[in-house]
This record gives sequence, C-alpha cells and structure tokens, in this order.
Amino acid sequence: MTLVLVTGGQGFIGVNLVSELQKRGYDAWSADILQSKDLRFLRCDVASYRQIQRIFEGKEFDYVYHAAAEYGRWNGEAHYENLWNTNAVGTKNILTAQKEYGFKLIFFGSAEVYGDYDGVMAEDVMERIPIKQMNDYALSKWVNELQILNSSKMDGTESVRVRLFNVYGPHEHYSPFRGVVPVFIYRALHGLPYTVHKGHKRTFEYVEDICRSLANIIDDFKPGEVYNLGSEKQYSIEELSDIVVKHTGADPSKITFKEEEPFTTRFKIADSSKAKADLGHKMTITLDEGIKRTVDWFKLAYRIGE
Repeated sequence: MTLVLVTGGQGFIGVNLVSELQKRGYDAWSADILQSKDLRFLRCDVASYRQIQRIFEGKEFDYVYHAAAEYGRWNGEAHYENLWNTNAVGTKNILTAQKEYGFKLIFFGSAEVYGDYDGVMAEDVMERIPIKQMNDYALSKWVNELQILNSSKMDGTESVRVRLFNVYGPHEHYSPFRGVVPVFIYRALHGLPYTVHKGHKRTFEYVEDICRSLANIIDDFKPGEVYNLGSEKQYSIEELSDIVVKHTGADPSKITFKEEEPFTTRFKIADSSKAKADLGHKMTITLDEGIKRTVDWFKLAYRIGE
C-alpha cells in the first residue's frame, strides 16, 4: 500500500486532503505541530530537523505533501520569526530529509508568488518577467520554490510544486489572519462588522475540488512540474461579500468599504491549463454553493443558532 504523509495535516486543506487520500485507499498520515487524537497522526514541528528525522526513521513514506506553513501576508508581518522558521527553514528540513530518505514531494506554494503581476498568471511568468513579491509571506513561498529547484539540481530529488489561489471551505477556522472567506463568514454570523476592499478580483476554489486535483498528482507524478490550481472565473470582493450576506443573513450596514488593500495583488487571473491536462483539474462547486456549504459548516463548528 502506498504510504503518504501530509505535513500541516491538521490544517484546513490538510484535513480535507488526508480524507481524500484515505478514500482512495492510500495509507495516509498527517503530521503537525498541533495535537490530534487521530491514530494516523505524527506530531512534528517542521522547523526542527530532529523531529522530522524521527518521523522518517519510523516509516518509509512514498509521497509527502508539504503543506505545513505559516499562512497569510499580515500574519507574516506580525510574526515574521515564525513565518521564516516554519516556511523557509521547515522546507529546507523537508528537502534534507527527502535527500536522505528518497520520497517524492508535492509542495504547497501560493499564487502570492506572482506579486505585483496583473496579467494572466501562467506558471512560467517568473522566467519571462521580473516579479516583485509584495510581502514576507509571498517572499517565503518563492524562496521555498527556489530551494526545491536547487535541491533537484544538487541532490536529484523529485518534486512537484503547486500554486494555490483562494481555497476555501469546511474546516477553515476563523482567525483575523485567515483569508477573506472565513473572515467574512465568521464576522457576518456573529453580527460583527467587516471591511471590504474595493479594486481587487480573485478566483475562489472549493476545497474538495482542490483536494481532488492534489490527490491526482500521485497518479501522474511528473518531477519538476509546477501547476496553478485556480479557477477560471474571477469575482470582486464586493461580489463575494454579497454572497456571504445572502447565505448568512448579515446586516449590510455593518460592512465598511475601503479602497485597495496595500501590499497585495489587485487581480489574480489563473491559467490552470496544465493542471487540467495533466491532473484533470476542474471546479465542480460554484462559489454560491461553496459559500452556502461553508456557512453551514461554520454554524455547526461555532454552534450558531443552537
């Protein structure tokens, strides 16, 4: 049986991905700095190589999905020590283990690496155009991609990189540093005000669709490849807010509208044609339906309406 590890496996995408992999018959385990009662859980801080070694000395994993990371641009500014230790040092530790233990790696990157680029985000943009990443989180994700490319050349490691855009859905708990979807939903359900920044457009990808594409990588693993996992349709943040209000019943008067948010990309236009061709990547859940499902999960998770 194929043995698979998901670092950051107790996080939002990790929880959903482990479930998808197990449904497919893989012996899928999660590793995380958080605690878990799951029997297929291994506690590990990726910033500590000793802890990583302990995991790989005990099991011979065939594939590792490296999702463990500090997330978010403002989180990265406020807690930059954690960000760089987990994202950059943590990834270097995983690559060192990959050299020693020989597993295949799938790295969770971010569309934030496209920085100030407003055009169609094809995977080769950085090879053609000088890009300026706009915050520490974006910088750390690009550094990690460069580390992976160097490891492949120097040590012969085999890796696939994916660039995620705006994944949302069940199991993404609220914090002020999370993405716009959980922030809007949580605050709307609790009758709290929130701010909509005008002038931005985003794609939004429901987590089940993304995890299906991520799991498909094992079926057609191409070392050295990089994939955008985005969707074709863009929405303004105002349109997203309207959908959240529709499904939460929030009071629109509590919403404040401001101009563009600084130090973040204005538009994210994903070219995911490679992922469609190689991985069967496609969006099956509309934003309206996805937000409805996510609102329902938030109501259960936060015991709203009981």
